Amino acid sequence: MKRIILLLSVIVLIGCKSKKVDIATEAKNEELTIVKLATTSVDANLKTKAYELGKRILMTCNTSKFKPFNQSEATRSVIDNITEEKLSKTCAKFRQRYGDFKDLKLMDIYKDTDSKTTIFRFKALYTKAVANKELRVYMNGQNKISAIKSMDWSAIFEKKLFRNTDSDTE
Repeated sequence: MKRIILLLSVIVLIGCKSKKVDIATEAKNEELTIVKLATTSVDANLKTKAYELGKRILMTCNTSKFKPFNQSEATRSVIDNITEEKLSKTCAKFRQRYGDFKDLKLMDIYKDTDSKTTIFRFKALYTKAVANKELRVYMNGQNKISAIKSMDWSAIFEKKLFRNTDSDTE
């Protein structure tokens, strides 16, 4: 009887064994689609556009006035999702924690070769010294904002997720 229970237990364990996911392989696959670009290799007009559009959003926190994006600047989903009301809620939190927004500093530029999206990584500068925020501006193939994301700054970001190709030519 004990042998039967043991045998059934082994069969159940083998049958319930979950599929192992190779995280290292997945990370390598992710690495291959996103590459770091030299800031000098990206068109100055595109860098300026990403800077100005990102700054426009964060300046709303100081002025409480937001000029909505138009169809030549952003995709429909971004236009629909970034409203003055949503920005006001976010800005209230940011002003309390970080102070007034001062400026953006371009830190890195990445290219997603699969989706043809260019990712501009800015460090957001605030009046309070505790502020270490990042603003990512995603520009699609038509040079329109396809997404904007704000998060805590992390210098480790590029080392873990991206392959550095500053010396590569594209």
